[in-house]
Amino acid sequence: MIKHFNIVGLLLVMLFMASCSQQKHVTLKYSNPLWDGYLADPHMVKFQDTYYAYGTEESNKGKRFQIARSKDFQNWEYVGGALEPVDGLELYWAPEVAEKDGKYYLYYAGNMHMRVAISDSPEGPFIDCGKKLFPDLPFSIDGHPYCDPVSGQWYLFFAMDFFDQRPGTALAVVELADDMISVQGPVNTVLRAFGDWQIYERDRDLYDQHWAAWHTIEGPTVVYRDNKYYCFYSCGNWQTPGYGVGCAVSDSITGPYVDSWSKDKASVLGTIGNDLIGPGHNSLILGPDNETYFIAYHSWNMEQTARQLCMDPVVWTENDGPLCYQPARGEKTVKIPLKK
Repeated sequence: MIKHFNIVGLLLVMLFMASCSQQKHVTLKYSNPLWDGYLADPHMVKFQDTYYAYGTEESNKGKRFQIARSKDFQNWEYVGGALEPVDGLELYWAPEVAEKDGKYYLYYAGNMHMRVAISDSPEGPFIDCGKKLFPDLPFSIDGHPYCDPVSGQWYLFFAMDFFDQRPGTALAVVELADDMISVQGPVNTVLRAFGDWQIYERDRDLYDQHWAAWHTIEGPTVVYRDNKYYCFYSCGNWQTPGYGVGCAVSDSITGPYVDSWSKDKASVLGTIGNDLIGPGHNSLILGPDNETYFIAYHSWNMEQTARQLCMDPVVWTENDGPLCYQPARGEKTVKIPLKK
């Protein structure tokens, strides 16, 4: 009787574990682009039970920055603009939104300088705070607010210009103050250009100088995994098929970061024929299984008139680092977690 009970109990436990394992898997059906409008430099994030995607818009009519949202991570709808226009600003680039203590903070580049706007809702309207985060820098864009899961400290990753070694735009990081609208402490270099594939333009005139080659590393987004910090970034010229996503790694949140996978080209994601053109400026977000990361990125439509929101899972490989899993436009069916 005791042996029979033990066998039955073991079978019940095994069935329960199998059931839990089956329930964990999620099948997603979606189509790239997720929304047919113009939404570049996408930042995808989940607030409460809703997924949001914020992005650079095509024109400067009405509120700045497009917002799309989804309840199921599959079907996306357009919400509207996020930011109330600011007097004197003409250029609005690359929004990212963070939440702290019930307030929502939108970090963006206005006229090529990092700024912050605040709202009580993730759907806005966001109101600009009225100041530059880095008033002494001639160029600062692509802010990525990140709360370090180890220390609980908020940081801002961003792109700025460097004039030595391989000159051009590259990545830096600084602590955010408790108010979330100012920075504190030193600015640390995260990643500099290290390859010709990261050249934005040759023979460029800028800052009253002539540069034989001007490089660009931009669009940082950070994930903490296996006790390491992974900084995904975009490189090259966003207007061309050479644009793509690489990834650098560090043991420390302030770096320096090293990318050993992208020596000759972007390792994570790049152009695929005429199907996926110039993919980049990504963000990472956990899917509905709370295990699988998805990379949200923009790519050009076939006519190359609009950068549109796409996403695909990320697979973590031992030798080649993180890779975008089966990147493509069109109808997608993905079962997560991915098979290992």
